[in-house]
Amino acid sequence: MIKVGIIGATGYTGLELLRILKNHPDVRITYLSSKTYAGKKMSEVYPSTLEDTVLEEFNPEKISKLCDVVFTALPAGVTYGLVQKMENVKIIDLGADFRFDDPNTYKEWYGSELEKYDEINRVYGLPELYRESIKKAGIVGNPGCYPTSVILALTPALKYGLVDSDTIVVDAKSGVSGAGRKEKMDYLFSEINENLRPYNVAKHRHVPEMEQELKKISDRDVRVIFTPHLVPMTRGILSTIYVKTNVSLEEIHRAYLSFYKKEPFVHVLPPGVYPSTKWCYGSNHVFIGMQIERRTNMLILMSAIDNLVKGASGQAVQNMNIMFGLDESKGLEFTPVYP
Repeated sequence: MIKVGIIGATGYTGLELLRILKNHPDVRITYLSSKTYAGKKMSEVYPSTLEDTVLEEFNPEKISKLCDVVFTALPAGVTYGLVQKMENVKIIDLGADFRFDDPNTYKEWYGSELEKYDEINRVYGLPELYRESIKKAGIVGNPGCYPTSVILALTPALKYGLVDSDTIVVDAKSGVSGAGRKEKMDYLFSEINENLRPYNVAKHRHVPEMEQELKKISDRDVRVIFTPHLVPMTRGILSTIYVKTNVSLEEIHRAYLSFYKKEPFVHVLPPGVYPSTKWCYGSNHVFIGMQIERRTNMLILMSAIDNLVKGASGQAVQNMNIMFGLDESKGLEFTPVYP
């Protein structure tokens, strides 16, 4: 059995990790940590978990003795310092601290310095692209939710040179859980309900993450124009992506089917069928659709994911499975909740 700890267990991604891992046949949860609710049973905070484990303060010595792998579900800038204190455990970080190849990019967008970053054995944790590297990694930087939806939607088109990568326009919409569990005026019911609004226009922190990975796929500079929107629903991301092409829709569709034919969670839809967030709800599945607007030779790609599962906790468990030599679908076979 893999002994697992979760640091930040009472946030939305931590809670989702607990839900998934409790049903994983090869996992035993040995440590749950929460700064806010330390000393309480998890079931006192979330009765729905039916989990009587007592939440603890962060204790690196105890973690090192009790855990084989630790999931860190903490704000950006917090995890990096904690990881230095843990020994002999694998780390899967659901924050941003280990996503970037260049620590200067992180400093520019997140405002913190990551000392001795080049000494870290880290891998960007998108299994469909980095499976072999993840197998050997000590630390995995789990991708952001928006980047997961965008990178998976664009990878075959960029890899096979089917589109012009100079400028990529992304219009994405996310449920409110993507903002985390926090008290803020913007996320009050009366502010969200029956409302739709863009936010962080031209300055979202996920842009450099997208550009970093898309550049590696296409082997050339990529510029992403990204506008996220907050929609009045709990879960889900739908990303609509616009990019120039001179290739037929049929050829592009064949390329996608070929690229993702062995991927258990990525589903390429027939031309003319477009994804819905409800198809992914509560699951690790990704649905990708496509169409071409021939007047402008614009390829329109659409991808739908659950931001808390494939966009966060489910993908983290997928990475854990790979790191420990398990079938990467293990514990993630559940179908979406519908309706």
